Amino acid sequence: MATTEGPGTPHSGALAHLRICDFTGVLAGAGATRMLAAFGAQVIRVEDPVREGRWDILRGSRPFKDDRRGVNFGGAFNHHNVEKLGITLNLRTERGRGILRELVAVSDVVTENFAAGVMARLGFAYEDLARIRPDLVYVSNCGFGHSGPYSPYKTWGPVVQAMCGLTFASGLRDQPPAGWGYAYMDHQGANFMALAVLAALVHRGRTGEGQWVDMACTEAGATLCGPEVLDATVNGRPMRRPGVPDSNRSRSPVMVPHGVYPAAGDDRWLAIACRDDRDWAALARAIAEPWAHEARWAGCDGRITAEDALDGLVSAWTRTRDAFATAEALRVEGVPAAAVARAEDRIDHDVATREWGLFPTVTHAAMGRVRVDGLPVHLSRTDWSLERGAPCLGEHNDFVYGTLLGIDADERAALHEAGVI
Repeated sequence: MATTEGPGTPHSGALAHLRICDFTGVLAGAGATRMLAAFGAQVIRVEDPVREGRWDILRGSRPFKDDRRGVNFGGAFNHHNVEKLGITLNLRTERGRGILRELVAVSDVVTENFAAGVMARLGFAYEDLARIRPDLVYVSNCGFGHSGPYSPYKTWGPVVQAMCGLTFASGLRDQPPAGWGYAYMDHQGANFMALAVLAALVHRGRTGEGQWVDMACTEAGATLCGPEVLDATVNGRPMRRPGVPDSNRSRSPVMVPHGVYPAAGDDRWLAIACRDDRDWAALARAIAEPWAHEARWAGCDGRITAEDALDGLVSAWTRTRDAFATAEALRVEGVPAAAVARAEDRIDHDVATREWGLFPTVTHAAMGRVRVDGLPVHLSRTDWSLERGAPCLGEHNDFVYGTLLGIDADERAALHEAGVI
């Protein structure tokens, strides 16, 4: 569908034939269309010209690149909306609603992550838009989906994580739940939403049929609680019990030592995983202390029986050593190990990350050159590309309304004056 060239260089990515009319915001929704845009989909982000930034609070929120502030300078908004086009459209006006119907008619996909019922109240539920374009793929992503007793409730990242069970499962042994802090469920929700779009498009490609995809972000979070749910339902063991959970020790699969250990320096840590007795023998050689060669540690059963004692000894050994140098020395011996990296370690010092191109620099119309996240995959023929920053508010009105929809300059000016665009 997206054959009309947009601003910038035409994209050669795997999804360059698709056009998406996008109502998503924040990260749980915007992160999904971000991935699709990186692979070439023409994503047209619809925003309100009157209530600037009201739907997506990240538009004018920190972090900022410099001392400039306003709806075009939010760093997180830029990050979540790279490579998208941006238009403003007032859907409280009849002309605005009519223009949206015109845009839907030339789009392959509509995406939204409003609370359940918002789009329907505006007159743009799936059934309304499918009458305009029967093969439309329409994907909704909200906290609890559009059915069930919780569907009217509104959510935010920490609420989703609490409801799905992740918050209760986090923390250190014999301590209260620590919570996840950052809204990791927004990432998981975005991943599932992008997958849902692609799955529905595959179905359309085979049958010519469009469909509505209803997604619940809280249920997406529950998929990350598999081991805890299995332990409770099969073994009858509660998620929190004496000694469990311990975020510094992994119990699945059974490998000892298998955890995160203190290293030299302020809040520096080292992850080590001894998969079997050979790995332990290699670790013992690297430790090179008499206790490491005691017969009681030679077999996995002995190490499991006295795991607390062994972890104490390993911690005493790692505590005086540099995390990065020690990890490298252990890897040379064949032991899986890595320093616990901070953000600055990954971005500025990790050679593999730089070679992968995980943090490309994009050009934003107002902020200039800004570094953002890339994608952790590469396609040999139709790879992703991130070069253009997020749209400023209404930045692509002339292209979308003029080039795509054929509204002439005089009418666009009148629509702007009337607060429609």
